[in-house]
Amino acid sequence: MRRSGLGGAGAAPQNPRMVAATPEPAFRRDVPHGRVLVFAPHPDDEVVGPGGCLALHARAGDPVRVVVATTGGAGDPDRRFDPSTYAARREAESRAGLRELGVHDAVYWRLPDNQALSESDLELGRQLATAALAEFRPDVVYLPWEREGHPDHHALHEIVVAALARAGCRGEALGYEVWNAMVPDFVVDVTAVAERKRAALRAHESQFAYNDFEHTILGLNAYRSMVHNKGVGYCEGFRRVLLPGAR
Repeated sequence: MRRSGLGGAGAAPQNPRMVAATPEPAFRRDVPHGRVLVFAPHPDDEVVGPGGCLALHARAGDPVRVVVATTGGAGDPDRRFDPSTYAARREAESRAGLRELGVHDAVYWRLPDNQALSESDLELGRQLATAALAEFRPDVVYLPWEREGHPDHHALHEIVVAALARAGCRGEALGYEVWNAMVPDFVVDVTAVAERKRAALRAHESQFAYNDFEHTILGLNAYRSMVHNKGVGYCEGFRRVLLPGAR
């Protein structure tokens, strides 16, 4: 797409009340390297959101640990699967998807999902997340971005941000998109591992009963390639989470 010449010589003065154009996202050809800790609200978000980047980390030999907060037990509203084994099924799908990305270190808190959270529930989450950060000592943290529309996603964002402060983390914290598309601070080219992400998405068979992730998520990743890659390949978008003491 070409930019118009609306601001060129001889153009009328801009309306001072006009909203400024959204800055283009920065472009990264690679991930920031180091120890990587990922927080996912449900079993599948770790693949749907930053799955391509996790494959890049794993391929480079970065230690990667994934923490999945809930069982995802509320993810079968039509009761298409046996409820007595559904949570175990989703965890198994998560492990299988991570293997496709080259990730083998996963922790499952197995908390209930789709719940109205009390202050004591939130505090439990903060304590669990703080302990996870203190144990793993990551250089890079992935978490849901701040405007995720799903209550579980938004709650985990708030929980992890509080835990980052408690743990005194000084690395890079990156918000990923799942439920709501963001205006990213930067995008990462994941074209080289897109097929690994596709295979990881396919591992979540129970969720394909409700949503075609190949169409929706890889479609979003293809769209993210538009600005810098001229629509070729796939990119994942992220927003930076400002850590305490950072500038």
